[in-house]
Amino acid sequence: MPTPLHLLEDATEFHARHIGPDAADEAAMCAAIGVASRAALIDKVVPASIRRGQGMDLPAACTEQQALAELKGIAAKNKVFKSFIGQGYYGTHTPGVILRNILENPAWYTAYTPYQAEISQGRMEALVNFQTMVCDLTGMDIANGSMLDEATSAAEAVTLAKRSVKSKSNRLIVAGDVHPQTIEVIRTRCAPIGLTVDVGMAPELMNQGDYFAVVCQYPSTTGLIHDLKAFADQAHAKDAAFIVCADLLALTLLVEPGAFGADIVVGNTQRFGMPMGCGGPHAAYLACKDAFKRSMPGRLVGVSKDAQGHPAYRLALQTREQHIRREKATSNICTAQVLPAVVASMYAVYHGPQGLKRIAERVASYTAILSAGLQKLGLKVVTPHAFDTILVETGARTEAVLAAAVQAGANLRKVSAQHVGIALDETTTRADVEALWSWLAPAGAALPKVSDYAQGVESLIPAHLRRSSAFMTHPVFNTHHSETEMLRYIRSLSDKDLALDRAMIPLGSCTMKLNATSEMIPITWPEFAHIHPFAPQDQLTGYTELNELLTGWLCQATGYAGISLQPNAGSQGEYAGLLAIKAWHESRGEAHRNICLIPESAHGTNPASAQMVGMSVVVTKCDKEGNIDLADLKAQCEKHAANLAAIMITYPSTYGVFDTHVKEICAVVKAHGGRVYVDGANMNALVGVAAPGQFGGDVSHLNLHKTFCIPHGGGGPGVGPVCVVEDLVPFLPAHRTAGLGKETNIGAVSAAPLGNAAVLPISWMYIRMMGADGLTKATETAILSANYIAARLSEHYDIHFSGGIAGVKGGGVAHECILDLRPLKDSSGVSAEDVAKRLIDYGFHAPTLSFPVAGTLMVEPTESESRYELDRFIDAMVAIRQEIEMVEAGEWSREDNPLVNAPHTALVCGANEWTHAYGREVAAFPVPSLRRAKYWAPVGRVDNVYGDRNLFCSCVPMSAFADEQE
Repeated sequence: MPTPLHLLEDATEFHARHIGPDAADEAAMCAAIGVASRAALIDKVVPASIRRGQGMDLPAACTEQQALAELKGIAAKNKVFKSFIGQGYYGTHTPGVILRNILENPAWYTAYTPYQAEISQGRMEALVNFQTMVCDLTGMDIANGSMLDEATSAAEAVTLAKRSVKSKSNRLIVAGDVHPQTIEVIRTRCAPIGLTVDVGMAPELMNQGDYFAVVCQYPSTTGLIHDLKAFADQAHAKDAAFIVCADLLALTLLVEPGAFGADIVVGNTQRFGMPMGCGGPHAAYLACKDAFKRSMPGRLVGVSKDAQGHPAYRLALQTREQHIRREKATSNICTAQVLPAVVASMYAVYHGPQGLKRIAERVASYTAILSAGLQKLGLKVVTPHAFDTILVETGARTEAVLAAAVQAGANLRKVSAQHVGIALDETTTRADVEALWSWLAPAGAALPKVSDYAQGVESLIPAHLRRSSAFMTHPVFNTHHSETEMLRYIRSLSDKDLALDRAMIPLGSCTMKLNATSEMIPITWPEFAHIHPFAPQDQLTGYTELNELLTGWLCQATGYAGISLQPNAGSQGEYAGLLAIKAWHESRGEAHRNICLIPESAHGTNPASAQMVGMSVVVTKCDKEGNIDLADLKAQCEKHAANLAAIMITYPSTYGVFDTHVKEICAVVKAHGGRVYVDGANMNALVGVAAPGQFGGDVSHLNLHKTFCIPHGGGGPGVGPVCVVEDLVPFLPAHRTAGLGKETNIGAVSAAPLGNAAVLPISWMYIRMMGADGLTKATETAILSANYIAARLSEHYDIHFSGGIAGVKGGGVAHECILDLRPLKDSSGVSAEDVAKRLIDYGFHAPTLSFPVAGTLMVEPTESESRYELDRFIDAMVAIRQEIEMVEAGEWSREDNPLVNAPHTALVCGANEWTHAYGREVAAFPVPSLRRAKYWAPVGRVDNVYGDRNLFCSCVPMSAFADEQE
């Protein structure tokens, strides 16, 4: 019998692999909720007024193999040239052991931000290594666990300086030879908050009036090594801060900034093993003196102790400052660059101080040889002192020199019509140096050979600026230099962590979903990974096409007219969106509009972003069901009508609610002259079902590291595209450093034109393989799974802010539900934190703890978790409720029970002495399945108060582990 034609087609559908529940599971889940079908549930839960009228116009779904082949064709349109551009981006060798076991390993890239310290000890140890490395190389007292990029790190350093120094001036001085992209981002960030930026010759500007900070590059963007001590002293005499943008590899050979008086040091760690990736992701750093530590932006990993007194890591101080302080926050940073920071720290661990120094010396030696050969050819080298970059006077031959390099497959940097910049790096070879001579040599000149300098040449680093101090002396940087030891060290750290490769991570508002392997494969393709962000545009054709396709698809998903992929975090997307609104008002002569309404249910980054663009935040109320209080909103709009700039709403709300009045809310705000910002953090409940740009939104940001499958990477990288309606398109971010943008566009918000460009293929692959139907089904399944959990757990816990929808057991929620544990605290003494820690014993990462409501757990299952895993989580929560009942009944005391003592480590459960009223088996194996597969928390409950009172943020001395070595 012949086979029907349709059966000959490739039946491998990616969405069936991405979406966890199958048809039978879906039917059982609907029955538990009390609805006839998934479609019936969506009809009940999602307001009809916001539903899409038509589907998304996207290419039909394809298989993983087809998508990879198609993307390979796009990637092939990029031209991978040898880069001598520099400007903060360099060729580097990623050690294979790090490439395979970290960058390409789901144990590392699927991990979440380490807010639950006990199950994040491995990645936090790697981050402490990063912080220690940065402190040692910069000579500063304290460093954070990474920043988004060097330019935004410099901008954060400026605002840190402003709030920390005695000077009352609003004037900032930036040396003209700071990287141009850094200058552009600093200008963007300073303008809305009234800070004046003077760029030019720093010595001259510093003699002209007062200022609160000075920013210098070390070495400069053209390679010159300045002696900056006198500048630092002069700044301090003015009660101003001295900020240095420093190259970490250069600091293995140069006097460290802390030694000449720097107050804050920032920079990038890209050349420590992370490919250029057309601009990112890379881990920037920020280090400062001790006096500034409690005002530092970003995340800081500190050392504390656990319940048994053993050393343990945790996020310290301002862990989620933007959520706690909201409109008083000094920064809106929410996503860091953890995965690239781990790569950089492991690069340092693998090479050690001597290995890093050897790499730097090799670069510096080639630079000196290159300079000597050019001078022998009769060319003028403008940089007598240099580490890896020199500036060559090429005069009328500039374009010919650049063209010769391009003809040979390489890029030099055009610094001016008369000058070419050349930057060397770890990948530079003898052949490269000789090729450079050939491109720059006058016609007919005899070309030198590198072998001519076999005896070496004098270093271009001045003797008085050569480093003499030791760095990275901790054993961790001096132990793991063989691949065997490195491999085992990496494995030992990943074994301590609980990531998505082990179990469901049910975090509300964070969308910890499948990051499919096929989506991840392209990020290390050379055609994407080895591209310089400021390479000529005709070499970036593949990235240009990727950008156009992805933005077009995201416009279809959101209902907006234009999108910029430049913001490399959701917080930056928020910031860019609010700047666009601000610029639109200014273009209409209404710059006075500065009031931003923000409901009390909003993400904490919203008010923080608003104050960063110079807006004043007015909080509006929510009703008992979690909806925006319409009466209060109308009253606030009336009150502030003359100055209303915008409202920021999250939809569905952070309470997990589809507000039925959202279209009316948007209309009221617009009627009073404001624009509507819809936070896209919860787009996983909307894609294919409803579009913010269609139901009243003017601006949204997306979190590609949530809804569109870029993995969280332990807390970054992220991508936060900003999406706008038609009349706001002219105000999207520009990147004038790269020659992009018009006069109306706001300035750059990231160092590179495409931000974290190298991870954009992940979202491209996801959308391409899912298609419109698959994306819609994913959204509906995410809502189904959340309602399934709410229905199953409603008999055991109060479901906070459930919609009370008739016929929906559990009340009806969006894509997440909030379990209210506050009544249990009163009846048993057991807190939401106790439940979170007890879940670790069951092998789960906790849901979001005490946000957005204190004393609650917010659960988001996502569409990619199977019914088996959902049931396993539900069973764990039911078992925990039964444990609480034993406390309520007095069978266990409030002071000694498995919840308040959780998590239980193997060391505790295996100790000779056991004094608790419950048994070891209850502690370690509360459900039978754990006997087959058990995750053991490496430390007991971490003491947060002790960690903040005794702040210590560097590698732990080996003596602290003495009892483990006996």
